[in-house]
Amino acid sequence: MKYELLSDAQLAAEVLGRDTSRLPRAAARCAEASPEENAASPRTLLRHRLDAARELLKRELQARLAEEPVLGTPDRLREWLRLHCGGLEREVFLGLFLDNQLRLIEAQTLFLGTLTQTSVYPREVVKAALVHNAAALAVAHNHPSGDGRPSRADEYLTQVLKASLAMVDVRLIDHFIVAGDRVVSMAEQGLV
Repeated sequence: MKYELLSDAQLAAEVLGRDTSRLPRAAARCAEASPEENAASPRTLLRHRLDAARELLKRELQARLAEEPVLGTPDRLREWLRLHCGGLEREVFLGLFLDNQLRLIEAQTLFLGTLTQTSVYPREVVKAALVHNAAALAVAHNHPSGDGRPSRADEYLTQVLKASLAMVDVRLIDHFIVAGDRVVSMAEQGLV
């Protein structure tokens, strides 16, 4: 189920379990089935409710990131990153496009990868920054392995992105690595 496509009201209804007509079909069938018909129904229904609650929380955190400088609320940003990509089974590369006050304009998945790598094209990152009229950019990607240490390739990519973005007056402020429930800031390690 693509929870991103549901309204806040639909997500809240799913979390509260009030209206099974708005639940994904599989969850609605589980809610209507007897325990003998579907022994996994409580677990399946709970998973759907938790996924809906997670999406609501992500939306709330993202809205708050648009109101305040992201570096002024680093814990909020880290929590949003954990929720967004901490549990994914393959790598994703995100751009967090920021205004001149370092407030979030938009967060966007720029590249999808495999279990162990993502191909990132600096030209496309620069284009996306210009499309969003961003003054600054933070990037993030996940390590499904759970190892949050930046690789040499991560360090190299960060420097290439920093130089490429600087040519169009966009600052790269950080590169985050999300490894399960850990979020590592390459800027805090002096690598940006």
